[in-house]
Amino acid sequence: MYVKRAITVRKELSKKSILLLGPRRTGKSAFIRNEIKAGKVYNLLLSDLFLRLSTRPSLIREELGPKDKLIVIDEIQKMPLLMDEVHYLIEEKGVRFLLTGSSARKLKRTHTSLMAGRVKTRYLHPFTSAEIKELDLKRVLNYGALPPVYLSDDPWDELRSYVGDYLKEEIVAEALTRKIDNFSRFLHTSAISNGELINFESVSRDAQVPSRTIREYYAILEDTLIGNMIEPLRSSGKRKTISTGKFYFFDIGVVNSIIGQRGAAEGTAMFGKAFEHFIYLEVKAFLDYNGRDESINFWRTNRGVEVDFVIGGSIAIEVKSSGMINEKHIKGLTTLAEEHPLKRMIVVSRDSEKRIIGNIEIYPVKTFLDALWNHEITD
Repeated sequence: MYVKRAITVRKELSKKSILLLGPRRTGKSAFIRNEIKAGKVYNLLLSDLFLRLSTRPSLIREELGPKDKLIVIDEIQKMPLLMDEVHYLIEEKGVRFLLTGSSARKLKRTHTSLMAGRVKTRYLHPFTSAEIKELDLKRVLNYGALPPVYLSDDPWDELRSYVGDYLKEEIVAEALTRKIDNFSRFLHTSAISNGELINFESVSRDAQVPSRTIREYYAILEDTLIGNMIEPLRSSGKRKTISTGKFYFFDIGVVNSIIGQRGAAEGTAMFGKAFEHFIYLEVKAFLDYNGRDESINFWRTNRGVEVDFVIGGSIAIEVKSSGMINEKHIKGLTTLAEEHPLKRMIVVSRDSEKRIIGNIEIYPVKTFLDALWNHEITD
């Protein structure tokens, strides 16, 4: 079963080559098969093809036919030396490429000029509410939205296989760390603190890894697209704000699998964290899929007053898993508004109807998601 994705690249591909990045199993290969018409497709996960090209990278050039105007290379990070052929064919033959990968770490080191100017980078995420009609929120909060997991009859087993066979394998295959035991402990600790303020010293103690290495490990997670660090919003108000960032994994189910938690009961702190994580992932995917460059930040004072997300410095979003929002839930938004100019203030909750408290908009989660993907939140 193929689910049509919300990302579109056809129009861009008519003008420029694209590097489509996304973690393993987000559906890059299925997207290519179903939505891209290419002259040739080279899937570097196929061992025989990998061996053939590794011994003779020029085969891509030699096999180029007169009608081959678009070429796909799947999982390009497995063979960065192919980028020289790509560079040549873009410059000299006018060929366009759709390159996919689950890590840009090696490509950034070896082909910065090509990545910066001639190839546009786009990102593929797990399923979003714009792609799954009648999205099962409880299923997503328990098992995440990786395509093979969400569609599986046994999602927990799929998740366990993913974390064991793909996540750690990706790190080792990229030769990013030799001490896999240290990294495994770090991965568990970072998953526990997903969406929370990062205290590098605390993570270091819990993972039994030096703090300087912890910073490197977080950089590895970002480079391999396993998650994103979001920075606090800097405001010039009278209240002092924290300077520590937060880290969010790319999928809720992956977090649950790493820490061995099959889901959280409604009304618990873990449920609230998963709900907040879900809204972050939806906003991130929306911005990426629509080519928006607005940042996602959060705001928090030294005294703990906080707003979960601020889009582009002007749209403040507080996420509450409560079913009835009242004045106590909007303290962070009203405080931020005193410190920083805002265009909109929004609470995403499990309220049954949209309403307004003062100048703060209270959105039921489904209403918010529909408005987000219809461009009614950011435009």
